[in-house]
Amino acid sequence: MLVIKVLGPGCDNCKKLETAARQAVTHLGIEAQIEKVTDRADMMRYNILSTPGLVINEKLVSAGRIPSEAEITTFIANAEMERA
Repeated sequence: MLVIKVLGPGCDNCKKLETAARQAVTHLGIEAQIEKVTDRADMMRYNILSTPGLVINEKLVSAGRIPSEAEITTFIANAEMERA
């Protein structure tokens, strides 16, 4: 199962990113655990300079912007291929 983390303090952009990630997972029909990471120290482990951030299987794939659902779908598909 993929582990997807949304990094950010809980701002509107963080919520939009979480929603887009959930929609991408639903459209792909895969199982994924989506977590919110709001603790600053935990976010710093990913060397993120601006939020929101998106981490898939401990790999930072986006930071400082809200990627489109199509981009998120690609990130997830790539992570699935790396796992296989």
